[in-house]
Amino acid sequence: MGLYLNPNADAFQMGLNSQIYVDKTLIIEETNKLVCGQSNFVCMSRPRRFGKSMVGNLLSAYYSKGCDTREIFSKMKIGQVADYDRYLNKFNVIKLDMNGWYQKSINEDKTDILMKYISDVLLKEFRKVFPDIEFDNGSSIATNISKVYGETGDKFVIIIDEYDVLVREQVPEKLFKEYLSFLNGLFKDTTLRPAIALAYITGIMPIVRDKVQSKLNEFWEYTMITPRQFAGAIGFTEEEVKNLCDIYHADYEECIRWYDGYKMNDTVSVCNPLSIVRAVMYNEFGSHWSATGSFEALRDYILMDFEGIRQDVVKMISGESVEVEVGTFKNTMDCFESKDDVFTYLIHLGYLCYNRKDQTCHIPNEEVRQEWIKSVRLSPDYKKLMSIVNASKKLLDATVNGDADAVAASLEAAHTEVTSPLTYNDEHCFQSAICLAYFYANTRYTLIKELPTGKGYADLVLIPYLPNIPALVIELKCNKTAESAINQIKEKNYCQALNQYDGDVLFVGINYDKDTKVHTCQIEKI
Repeated sequence: MGLYLNPNADAFQMGLNSQIYVDKTLIIEETNKLVCGQSNFVCMSRPRRFGKSMVGNLLSAYYSKGCDTREIFSKMKIGQVADYDRYLNKFNVIKLDMNGWYQKSINEDKTDILMKYISDVLLKEFRKVFPDIEFDNGSSIATNISKVYGETGDKFVIIIDEYDVLVREQVPEKLFKEYLSFLNGLFKDTTLRPAIALAYITGIMPIVRDKVQSKLNEFWEYTMITPRQFAGAIGFTEEEVKNLCDIYHADYEECIRWYDGYKMNDTVSVCNPLSIVRAVMYNEFGSHWSATGSFEALRDYILMDFEGIRQDVVKMISGESVEVEVGTFKNTMDCFESKDDVFTYLIHLGYLCYNRKDQTCHIPNEEVRQEWIKSVRLSPDYKKLMSIVNASKKLLDATVNGDADAVAASLEAAHTEVTSPLTYNDEHCFQSAICLAYFYANTRYTLIKELPTGKGYADLVLIPYLPNIPALVIELKCNKTAESAINQIKEKNYCQALNQYDGDVLFVGINYDKDTKVHTCQIEKI
């Protein structure tokens, strides 16, 4: 048993000892299907703080010969699966945290010999774990694995956490080439392949196509865009969040509003674990995940000078989805050729969510949307946008107070800002403008567009989640009258969706003239 070769289960146990621990052991059922097969090289990319390292600790504790974890896993979800112990503590495990190694090398001034440093430390552990095998001085990890396999037939599980740190940190070229050589030795040597039962590497970014792909092209990638069978394995699913909310008496709907939105496939949507844990433990809904990083990283990318990026940013902040082509991105952080590359990168970072069915992206939740607002707040390019956002509280107050003229003026300004001359008369773009104008309402309401209700679809319904404030039903018209919009709400019974709501309801009718671009508003209290 060593720290890196055949480690014990202490890191996994620390997770179990946490006040909140969500059982993700069913990922083992999926990885066991891959062991010793043609698709046994796994690259799992997820945003920071999504639980990648905890899953790596889990897999290490399950596969490692350096511990006996039968009692632990037999009581967890995986213990209810037939043949769950097929590979339990059966393999030599090598577990490396590349970010930890990199930071350690910086502190000890060994960055220039990082890969040799890692190999030398592992060599000592090989000699300790396999005292009957002779290992040459200076031998690589790949060579040592091959020697053990050749003499004993024992296979290895290799777990590398944050494999991409040396790519993201843009380290000196010499170190980068040495790292590529290290990866090449581990994963490209066909004679070594039978010795590896499973390789599991994690990172924030998928494999970089023009730098690293040739060294890792044996890996199957599971990303925020293509999670496949691992869709719910990392991050908290809605069901898991519901269970935590029940235990801690937290508001589930508020949790979902703040932290959900990462739709991995048709059936699985996940939340950021860090944010959920802090929200339910302390009953504090706010920016927890974003507080662990810098909004400047986001700002640098959404201010890039690509055609259409500003218009799409405004749409997404106002709640819309925009089309994105994710297939052209090379997974780098320094080679962006279009707004599609920027948005794809932000999907991998967790600042956007991808809808595979319609190939669009959107801001996933309120926590992340607040981060977008921070990013554009001081930019001259988004000055008008921020003026609308900053005025949104006054607009909401004007609406609740029945000041129709003030509402019409505010929406007229937002409509002009959000849309271009070509899209000004598009109803969906007008909806975006209204959602942006009511930005402050997100602190008090759930905004639902095109809500099926009564005899049709209400353009926009604002349902309060705070007491003593009215619900809003908003109907839009073009080249008609605000009164006709109010009449449609009544005639088609759009307030039917609010039958269970016992507070006041405001009907808000809005009309704009295509030629004059003048907006009018009428408000009725029910």
